Parts: sequence; structure tokens; C-alpha cells
Amino acid sequence: MNRTALPTSLVVLALGLAACAPGSSTSEPSASARPASDVKTDAASLGQVTLTLWDQEVRGGGNAQLTKLIAQFQAKYPNIKINRVSRSFDDLNKTLRLALSGNDAPDLVQANNTRSQMGEFVKAKQIIPLDPWMKAYGWDKRYSQALRSVVSYSPDAKTFGSGNLYGLPQVGEVVGLYVDTKKLKALGLEMPKDWAAFESSLATAKAKGEVPLMLGNLDKWPAIHVFGVVQGQDVKPDVIRTLGYGNKGASWKTPENQKAMQTLVDWVDKGYFNNGFNGQGYDPAWQAFTKGQGLYLIGGTWLQADISKAMGNDVTFVVPPPAQAGGTSYTTGASGQPFSITSKAKNPDAAAAFINFITTPEAMKVIAETENLPVVDTKEQKAPNALGQAVFTAFDTTTTSNGLLPYLDWATPTMSDTIGAALQDLLAKKATPDQTLDTLEKDYSAFTAKG
Repeated sequence: MNRTALPTSLVVLALGLAACAPGSSTSEPSASARPASDVKTDAASLGQVTLTLWDQEVRGGGNAQLTKLIAQFQAKYPNIKINRVSRSFDDLNKTLRLALSGNDAPDLVQANNTRSQMGEFVKAKQIIPLDPWMKAYGWDKRYSQALRSVVSYSPDAKTFGSGNLYGLPQVGEVVGLYVDTKKLKALGLEMPKDWAAFESSLATAKAKGEVPLMLGNLDKWPAIHVFGVVQGQDVKPDVIRTLGYGNKGASWKTPENQKAMQTLVDWVDKGYFNNGFNGQGYDPAWQAFTKGQGLYLIGGTWLQADISKAMGNDVTFVVPPPAQAGGTSYTTGASGQPFSITSKAKNPDAAAAFINFITTPEAMKVIAETENLPVVDTKEQKAPNALGQAVFTAFDTTTTSNGLLPYLDWATPTMSDTIGAALQDLLAKKATPDQTLDTLEKDYSAFTAKG
């Protein structure tokens, strides 16, 4: 989500005064036609500019780092004002498509990598390729090809994972296990080193009257992350990557995917999830975890700051245990939501200067200090507490071992809705594993058949 999560409140912060209406016409040549030598990187010489930014950094850590970096940017470049509008992930997804098609489109947006968001914006030419600024600022040296691939599309958006660069992220993401270490010790358990030990710990927690796994799936997408962790145990990583990117050459209807689906059903039957999980919101679920409900929470690193604040030293974060102790752990992850420049941006050079500023090595230090996960230079950063260091270690371990797998809702323009609803039905016992796979295969094959 990209995956990033998602309070329901709407936060609007305005920094600076608007000098002119966002989305006004510009005589700038298209980005794809501009050579890097024609890009203006001296932000101080760009004149008086106001940029309207739409972002989804409403959580504690995300809001803290972006607020601080915006203040630093405006102090360094007083000629550029940032008019910031922050919305929850869900609210942003619902409103961004309409906003980009209007005359008052923002200049900068955080656009979800998924085909249903960024892919559609690329196809409609509502966001511009960043390749000229990538070369001018050296982003291709700071960001690995693997990281750039998750924000790259062909100009027609048919190919995901290569082509032009359409966004730049600040943070990394990986889905893993938040573990209540105090409860783990009280149950007489050790940190599981392989998948069998993990499932054994679920059974032990249940037998001793504890909730093994916290889940809030009212919004449907959280179960996608839980399934991604399970799928990583049973399905070959290259197959998951093909499915996740929505490229040809794979199938949902395999024995390995069926086994992963059946595991979720088994967990429901064994009572491993909290009561009423399909009707509980995401935020209430992780908040209940911080108050002592549940041994594990399968969640993303974007929760780090909030969980650390609530639980202190009684929590840690680990990648899902591998199939065999010492083996590679495969799990969902990539970058956080990237920052993109819209085609109606008044001053693309100023917008690119802002993106560059919030992704520099110095910015990565701010991101780390505010309990977020820097997407680059992770090993060089010092986390502010033990949970943060555990998150940094997990991300570094997973990226260096090539264990990151794409978010499954990236696959097609409709897959986010399809897989979210299908997994909710599966967990509610309204659909069997085979029926669920049929639903996903129909969406995936219909899209890939279009070529």
C-alpha cells in the first residue's frame, strides 16, 4: 500500500501562501524531451514559486520527517513555498485521480506505485518522467536499479518494472513480524528461527489463552500483507514477482498458491486471529496490539514510530522466519509511496529540487531520526531506539539477500480491489482457496492477455 497505512482522519497543513493557482499552464517542454543539461538545478535562481504538495504522511514518524524537511527546504530556498495538503492513504487514493484531471491539480503528489494509481497516471500522461532530473542530480547513482524498478513504467504503462522513472521514494518498506517480547518470554517461547517454529509458537500462544495474531481487515488490504508473508514460504520468488508486477508468464492456479491460501484458512479454523478481525479496522488492531493484545502483529515498517512510542523495549521487529533456519526470508516490501511531478506543475525544476532535497543523504538522517526507514544508505544510519535498529536490520537483510517481493495489488489496475475482497471472503469462509485463486487468476489473465 504502499501499502502504507492509513488513519481515517484528514489532516490539512498549509505552509506558506499560494502565489498563483496550482495547475496553471506552463511553457516548459515535456520532461521526456528535455536533456539533463537543460535542467535547472539552482533552486535559488528559479524566482518566486509556490508548489502545492499532496502527500499521505499523516502518521507520527512520516509527518515528523516531512514537516522538518519542508521547513529546512523553505529556510534554504525562501523563494519557494510549499503548500502542503496531507490526507490519509485511503483518502488520497480516492481523490487523486479526479484532482489530476482538473485545472487545479497539485504540482507534487505521492502516487501509489500500483498499476491502478501510478500506472493509470502514466498512461494518462498526468505525471511526468523524471529521467532528466535523475541524470542531473545523480539519482541513478544513489538509488539502485532494483529500487528504481518499482517506480518505473514504459510510457504507455504496459510494462511495469522498467522504462522511465516516474517517482522517487524517501522510505523503504518491508512486511514482517512485530513481536511482543514480554509476552513471548512469559509464554516460555524463543524467537522462532524457522517457519515450523513460528507456527508452533502460534499453537502454544492459543493453547495458553493468548491471541497469536492480531489483524484488522475491515479495509480489506491488510490481509494482502498477511497472505504475502505466507505466500513467500510456498511459492518461488520469481513467480511472485511475475504475478506482482502483472507481467506474463505465471499463474495463480498452482499447488503452491493453493497451499498458501489453505494456510490462512487453517489459521482461521485454529482461532489464531483475534475475534472479529474482518470487521475491525487496521488502526484499532495495531493499537490493541500495543496495549497487550496478541503475541504477533504482521505489519509493515511504517508502524515503527507509533509502536515504539507505545511499547518501548517490549517489542521488536523481525523478518518472517524462513522455511529452513539460516535460509533466505522472502516477504513483501519495496519502497514507500514515491513523490511524483504532475504534468500541470507550474515549475517542474522547482518540484524536482524539492524531491531531491527530501531524498539526499542528509534527508535520510532526518528520516532515521524521526523513526522512519531510510530507503537508501540504511546501513549508515543510526536508529533512535532498539525497535528502529531492528527495522533497519530487517530491511538491510532482506534487500541484500534479494528477499523483497512486490506488493500483490500492484499487478493490474483492478487487482487491489479484487484481491482485497477475495481474501476477505476467504477469511470469512465465504470462498474456498480454489475459488479465491480462480478470482485472482481471472483478473490477472484478463490483464496480461491484453499484451
